[in-house]
Amino acid sequence: MIPKIQTTHLEKPAYIYIRQSTMAQVRHHQESTERQYALRDKAMALGWPSERIRILDRDLGISGAQVNGRADFQSLVADVSMRKVGAVFSLEASRLSRSSADWHRLLELCAFTDTVIIDEDGIYNPADFNDQLLLGLKGTMSQAELHFLRARLQGGKRNKAQKGELRFPLPVGFVHDEGGSIVFDPDSQVQHVVRFLFDSFHQTGSAYGVVHHFSEAGLQFPKRAYGGVWNGRLIWGRLTGSRVLGVLNNPVYAGAYVHGRYQSVKEITPDGVLCSRVKKMPISDWTVLIQDHHESYISWEEFMQNQQLLERNRTNADETLIGGAAREGLALLQGLLLCAHCGRRITVRYKGNGGLYPTYECNWRRREALSSHACLHLRCDLADESIIRRVFEVIQPKQIEIAIKAMEELQRRQGSIDTQWRMKIERAQYEAQLAQRRYEEVDPSNRLVAATLERHWNEALTKLEKIKEAFSKHQYQQGIPVTEEQKAELRTLAHDLPRLWKAPTTKAKDRKRILRLLIKDITVEKLPIPKQLVLHVRWQGGAVEDIPVIVPPNRADQIRYPEKIVERIRAMARKHTDAQIASTFNLENIKSAKGGIFTPGIIRWIRYKHHILKPDLKRPNELTVSEVAKKFAISRYVVYYWIEHQIVPIRRLSAISPYWITLSPSKEKELSEWVKNSSKINKQRSHHSQTIAIGGAV
Repeated sequence: MIPKIQTTHLEKPAYIYIRQSTMAQVRHHQESTERQYALRDKAMALGWPSERIRILDRDLGISGAQVNGRADFQSLVADVSMRKVGAVFSLEASRLSRSSADWHRLLELCAFTDTVIIDEDGIYNPADFNDQLLLGLKGTMSQAELHFLRARLQGGKRNKAQKGELRFPLPVGFVHDEGGSIVFDPDSQVQHVVRFLFDSFHQTGSAYGVVHHFSEAGLQFPKRAYGGVWNGRLIWGRLTGSRVLGVLNNPVYAGAYVHGRYQSVKEITPDGVLCSRVKKMPISDWTVLIQDHHESYISWEEFMQNQQLLERNRTNADETLIGGAAREGLALLQGLLLCAHCGRRITVRYKGNGGLYPTYECNWRRREALSSHACLHLRCDLADESIIRRVFEVIQPKQIEIAIKAMEELQRRQGSIDTQWRMKIERAQYEAQLAQRRYEEVDPSNRLVAATLERHWNEALTKLEKIKEAFSKHQYQQGIPVTEEQKAELRTLAHDLPRLWKAPTTKAKDRKRILRLLIKDITVEKLPIPKQLVLHVRWQGGAVEDIPVIVPPNRADQIRYPEKIVERIRAMARKHTDAQIASTFNLENIKSAKGGIFTPGIIRWIRYKHHILKPDLKRPNELTVSEVAKKFAISRYVVYYWIEHQIVPIRRLSAISPYWITLSPSKEKELSEWVKNSSKINKQRSHHSQTIAIGGAV
């Protein structure tokens, strides 16, 4: 028996850890894999029986630079810490870990649990100082080797990238020529559809709008396959939002050579695990940026403008950014308004049934608990109508010119879409002709091949006919005014731009786009004067203009009674009842706040809101019900009985007014005799006295 391997080691399982850094190494370097699996034979030769040997090979194709994601390595560490492992077999130290922290942690656990480590070079007991020193050097050299390899590879790539010569897969629309330079794709349809994508983004202002535009036009977008049997071929399919963002964010289309847009950064997860992830870097942190490196579809200035527009389109973007794409909704100035108090964007809140009553609000002060009130609150129609009225005044002299240019722009866009369809038809015709030539060139006697080629030819012809039918349907549905009569009608409409603006066929999103072409931003300032605002308009040309807005009173202010009416009610209430005051107002034909007649209830509400006390109209010789009950030491119900049977004289101003009772000396004497001789009243008095006595005793 080898001295370092004791019986206690052989009684525990031997773990054979197998790992290679990438799947490419697993596929193409199978000799290394075979050598690692052969460690099983070495373990058996050292005395471990077959049933006590465990193979850990789930980490094949995973880098050893970190422990995260390596399930078998984590299992190995856990079992070693629980004294379940006798020996750990590995081809070399780098197979276990490329991280010094993980490697030394494993060494400490093996030393604590008396677990040996065995590789091709020998047998090591981490509990022994010399072996531990040697294993520590191996782990350090393994990590250093990884650093040297990475430095050489990355340094070479970076040096080549700085010269603009590092080749990488190009986005659709570009290819490498024979000399390795980046040039436009020779396929004219590909070039045209890429340019059409950028034109659509300038028109719609959002990636979703580009997708919707392509879908309405029935157009597809290509992608180039890399690797496999489809290597280098174009595959046409439906355009998605992620594809649009990929094109708009790629600086290659602006003629720039870029390296280091995405970099690997290390982070610590909430679980305390160190991991790496790929992060998109800002332009200032790109490793290499060479402008005007090759042909471009757009300029660098357009690329930067697109980035700013995409940033503004984000719903969670910086609150100080304005603009963005025109969205659905009735608020025409959405995305253009800034609060003069806090400098942040003013948002839209839709109220009412189905959001029919939008309002512009800035709730920053209330949201930040700086105040209980919002910065600003404004009805959308007030600001929108003021701006629209001013826009009509500005563009009125140029209405005819604008109409003609709009018609030309529509024709240009439709022509661009038609060009795409014609190229699509031309490509389908080429594929049909190619299938026909292949069929005609085959030996007729080889029926097995001829039948397949004939089927391909028929499928190509069917595809061609479907594309032609779809193009005809698209032309029918998407037709635009091109006849002379329609041109004359458009010029006529240009004289009445407000009617065209309010037409049912004009969408709210189109109105917003028009306003964005003319206006850069609008700062809304709330003046110290109540119900007055100022719109500081900054036009796209740089001119600045102030437009005042008078805010109408709200519903509460509209139905609030003027001070003149309130003071008159205050004066009349001293001698008159509510009914008398209401009757006086109605005789004078004075209308209530809602346009109706005055009622006692309205007068009573006005007195309550303005703290007008009800006058005391009781005469000195009159008594209330409570006073009469106290005078005769009886219940109030007895007094109400006298009132109901008209035993006592009363006076009452209205049906809801209190009773006022007048008692003459004779009537007072009569009632005293009544109370004295009434057995029912005396019985109630006696019961009441007993109740008071018992309560006092308790």
